[in-house]
Amino acid sequence: MNAKEVHKMGDPELALELKKLRTDLFDLRSQAVTQKVEDTSKFGKLRKDIARLLTERTRRTRAKA
Repeated sequence: MNAKEVHKMGDPELALELKKLRTDLFDLRSQAVTQKVEDTSKFGKLRKDIARLLTERTRRTRAKA
């Protein structure tokens, strides 16, 4: 996911995607504890995507104020 895709999302889509990514990160962390993770780069990718979504959400709320 890149910044252009995030800008195009509506507020409900943004919240839904954020929830999905946080769930994926939690599942990946629990998988790392119980078994071996194939692709460890997913941790960083998920965290960066979450940060992009949170940054966009903050930008939108500040623009409205």
